[in-house]
Amino acid sequence: MDTKIGSLDACKPACNDVGCLPNGAVSVIQDSAPPITTCEATLGRHLARRLVQVGVTDVFSVPGDFNLTLLDHLIAESGLKVIGCCNELNAGYAADGYARSRGVGACVVTFSVGGLSVLNAIAGAYSENLPLICIVGGPNSNDYGTNRILHHTIGLPDFSQELRCFQNLTCYQAVVNNLEDAHEQIDTAISTCLKESKPVYISISCNLSAIPHPTFSREPVPFSLSPRLSNKLGLEAAVEAAAEFLYKAVKPVLVGGPKLRVANASEAFVELADACGYAFAVMPSAKGLVPEHHPHFIGTYWGAVSTAFCAEIVESADAYLFAGPIFNDYSSVGYSLLLKKEKTIILQPDRVIIGNGPAFGCVLMKDFLRELAKRIKHNHTSFENYDRIFVPEGKPLRGEPKEPLRVNILFEHIQKMLSSETAVIAETGDSWFNCQKLKLPKGCGYEFQMQYGSIGWSVGATLGYAQAVPEKRVIACIGDGSFQMTAQEVSTMLRQGQKTIIFLINNCGYTIEVEIHDGPYNVIKNWNYTAFVDSIHNGEGKCWTTKVSCEEELIEAIETATGPKKDSLCFIEVIAHRDDTSKELLEWGSRVSAANSRPPNPQ
Repeated sequence: MDTKIGSLDACKPACNDVGCLPNGAVSVIQDSAPPITTCEATLGRHLARRLVQVGVTDVFSVPGDFNLTLLDHLIAESGLKVIGCCNELNAGYAADGYARSRGVGACVVTFSVGGLSVLNAIAGAYSENLPLICIVGGPNSNDYGTNRILHHTIGLPDFSQELRCFQNLTCYQAVVNNLEDAHEQIDTAISTCLKESKPVYISISCNLSAIPHPTFSREPVPFSLSPRLSNKLGLEAAVEAAAEFLYKAVKPVLVGGPKLRVANASEAFVELADACGYAFAVMPSAKGLVPEHHPHFIGTYWGAVSTAFCAEIVESADAYLFAGPIFNDYSSVGYSLLLKKEKTIILQPDRVIIGNGPAFGCVLMKDFLRELAKRIKHNHTSFENYDRIFVPEGKPLRGEPKEPLRVNILFEHIQKMLSSETAVIAETGDSWFNCQKLKLPKGCGYEFQMQYGSIGWSVGATLGYAQAVPEKRVIACIGDGSFQMTAQEVSTMLRQGQKTIIFLINNCGYTIEVEIHDGPYNVIKNWNYTAFVDSIHNGEGKCWTTKVSCEEELIEAIETATGPKKDSLCFIEVIAHRDDTSKELLEWGSRVSAANSRPPNPQ
């Protein structure tokens, strides 16, 4: 298993109930609550307290008859806020976005019609190694084992269809249909979620939430997760072998991957970068996990669509250390990376592989990086080579007054908006590539979903992320095709008083699909997006919308959004040409298309 304890380290609780230790070893919940009364000693209240204890102060939900009583008990918990979403898919996306900031997220839906609707979001969280607690209000406990047919099912007297679906997308499943072992099942599910950094499924029979039981009659024993430890001899051997491997190299480099998050190893990676002096880059899905203001940071390594001069330095190196990589067809640009296995050290969260061998198991990534930092010799050759060939990027050509706005001009202005008080959410599509080129200042958050790449993810994720970090202003970059998938969740952002800035890039279609393989199916119905958001606003909450089609209008819109309307949700519709795409998408799309269209191997 490539996942680790440490998900709690990223949590940002609203109170001091959760102790997030800096070394990520153990998280202990302080037992400071008053004695529990009989009306509080219920299954529903126990679950609510456990959620608060692990750092969840907001739960995203859609009501249904099987979860209504459970929702009553969650609402009754003073430290927990239940946020109603427009549909289950968006609730799951919101919990995903929340988990990226807090370290754990949760959603509550109803049986089958809700559970099957949220599955796509749970799959995305599983692929991205996010701890997410999916709670489903289940059938009455008396109906299990009978031959009855219930509503919200496919018409068979078998209630296991939903469970079987979740078994492939979660690391633990708890079906709570009696009170005797409910306490144990819930605690096991939550602790497994945190230890494995994967989603879990908890189904609670609709008639059990309000019933007191002796196992809930006292404050739960404080949550404590035992740390995983590296095998000491294995760690020493891995560090020695890696140091020897790197000593032989003339111009080695470091590359950070997305599993730095689940390994809780971002700080350790920076410690090694400081110690070794190598040039270092990140894979695209690791953007935001390491500081881009570091003096030896050279950008995003993404094969043929890398940051300028980055791929040349990485692929010409005689040794490269990849910390937590995922090499799929997207991150490898259609399997076109020019890397050699014999030159590579691969670090997974609990495993080290050096060249074509040897391999060392039971070695935690963060321990390995910190110990290697103590042993490594300083070598700044690769960064000197980068510095020698680097040429600053040119500025986009300036247009005539009122000339139609180009996307590269848009992102030039978004760049100026970034600070430690902002965070960027990039939707699947050309925003992947345009946002990848943004230079993140210290403290600026950044999230996108690359492994699963579900179009529409960003709207719900923006809701969840903004709810988790209200002190930051979230800037979401969303294409029109993606927005049409999940647009209604802007309603929930307004209900929660969020102050997000949404840049809706309207180019009349699924641009990323156009560049992979075009056809009439990539053209969508154009909406009046600002009027749509105005109708959702309906005079309730703070909302400001505008359309921009030239740079002058964009500048004015940004000044308004960051000035007079800084406390409002701001929706800026950017009118762009259908073929106005980044050069990186054009290159990436053609390579992914080639990979997708490979002919069958001869039989």
